[in-house]
Amino acid sequence: MIPKSLLLFFLVLLISVIYSKTDSDSLSTSKVIYYPIAMSIQPRFATHIYSGASVGAAPSSVAANRHTIDLYLDYDCPFSAKMFKTLYHTIFPTLNEKYAPGSFSFVFRQVPQPWHPTSTLLHEVAIAVEKLDPSKFWQFSDVLFQHQAEYFDTAVFDEPRSVTYSRLIKLASESTGLESAKLADLLTIAPSPDGSQHNYGNKITADLKLFIRQHRQMSVHVTPTVTIDGILNNDISSGWTADQWFSLLDTLSKTN
Repeated sequence: MIPKSLLLFFLVLLISVIYSKTDSDSLSTSKVIYYPIAMSIQPRFATHIYSGASVGAAPSSVAANRHTIDLYLDYDCPFSAKMFKTLYHTIFPTLNEKYAPGSFSFVFRQVPQPWHPTSTLLHEVAIAVEKLDPSKFWQFSDVLFQHQAEYFDTAVFDEPRSVTYSRLIKLASESTGLESAKLADLLTIAPSPDGSQHNYGNKITADLKLFIRQHRQMSVHVTPTVTIDGILNNDISSGWTADQWFSLLDTLSKTN
């Protein structure tokens, strides 16, 4: 008997193939993929959304023709850093000046890539900061990208994991003002009560798993990856300039 989970996988795959096509009326001539899976984010991660009106703004408080731009990024990826810096420092500050407030929602989708061994730790500390003070998530994300080289392979190869956590906790505390002890409580891997070995992570692990499940079901495996209103756009790259982003947003602002 075929397991239900396997049948569901093939059903989703079949629908994805049916809905995949080249859209001649799209913003580019490249092949785009129409995902049948609804794009959403759990309420507890609302501050992963930047709308220009406010971080984590509810749909009712923003423009009716809002477009959603999902950013699949890895804190340990130099190309993700390049894209994030362009958006955060150049595009975001002028959104409300150029477009109606809330016309666009940018969603930060966390993608820790396995070939960056320290990536999981960076993503965990970002979620820990959000849990303690949601308003600091985007600010601290910027800090992580600025300091990412300090957590590259060569920087941590001979470093115990606990020391890497300690450095990240110090960085988070000094840049956000959050208490180190509260951050450590979320990130420390506590021993089992009976002293036996365990492998279920820390108090952030379950949250991070939700992001990983989401990007896997969307077949996103590299960073940065960008979707617009649920459609994968392979033309957008880390090398995009601010002018290219504004050109895209100008076009989107004229469509519903």
